[in-house]
Amino acid sequence: MCVTTKLMDREGVVISNAALTDRLFEMVLQVPDIPADVKGGQFVHVQIPGMEGHMLRRPFSVYYVDLEASTMGILYQVVGFGSKRFAQLLPGEKVRVLGSIGTPWSAPVQTKRALLTVGGVGAAPLYMHACDLVAAGVEVDVVMGAQTKDALVAAERYTRLLGHEPFLATDDGSYGHHGFVTDLVVERLAQGQYDYAACCGPAPMMRIVSQKTLEAGVSSFVSMEQHMACGIGACLGCIVATTEGNRRSCVDGPIFDAAKVVW
Repeated sequence: MCVTTKLMDREGVVISNAALTDRLFEMVLQVPDIPADVKGGQFVHVQIPGMEGHMLRRPFSVYYVDLEASTMGILYQVVGFGSKRFAQLLPGEKVRVLGSIGTPWSAPVQTKRALLTVGGVGAAPLYMHACDLVAAGVEVDVVMGAQTKDALVAAERYTRLLGHEPFLATDDGSYGHHGFVTDLVVERLAQGQYDYAACCGPAPMMRIVSQKTLEAGVSSFVSMEQHMACGIGACLGCIVATTEGNRRSCVDGPIFDAAKVVW
C-alpha cells in the first residue's frame, strides 16, 4: 500500500547537472515542497522539457535532499532517449516534478546492525535510508559494487556518512574486491550478525542477496525498480510478482519484503 498521502506537482529548476562518467550523471533540482516530503526509497516522476511528444514522465529515485535549499539530488544512468535528454538539461532549465511517490524503506524498530547492499545507481535509493539508520544509532555496513572503479561514484558520499569506506567490489578488479558484490555479502554474513538487510541494484544481484540474507535469518528488503509508465498505480505496467499476488512497483513498492518476492 502506498504511504504517500498527497501528490504534489511542482515546477522545479535545474541547479546543476554534472557528468560523473560517460554514462552516470548527478543532477540537483530545486523544487518547492517535495524535498521536505520525500523519504528514503521514494522517487519522483519528472516531465522532461523537449519531450512534449512523449506523454509519460520519467521516474527517478531521490538520492539526497537539502531542506534549507529545497533541493534534491538525482543519480542516474543514461540508458535511453529520456535519460539522454535529461543529461542534456542545463542549469536554469525548468521541469515538472510529481512526488513523492512509493513506499519508503522501514527497518524493524529493534534494528541494531544493518547490511546495505548497492549495485551501480542502486546506491541512490539507499543513501537517505543509510543516513536515517546512522542517525538512529544503528551500526551500518555498506557493500557496494560496480563494473569498474570509475563507476563507484557514490562511494565518497557513503564514506563521509559512515566515517570509513564501504566494502567495495568491481567486476574488473580495478578497485576493491575483484568480483561480484555478492561475494562480499557472503563474506559479511559469515563475519557478522545482522538483524536487517536492504538491497538495491540489478535484479540478478538482488535475487542472490535476498537468498543469502534470508538463509542467514536476516529480515531483508529490496527496491524493485521496474520499468514504469504512469508512476501513480493506474496503468499496471510495473507489476512485481509476490507471494501475495501481483503488486505495482510504483505505489505498492518500490520497497518489498524480499521474502515475499517471487524471483
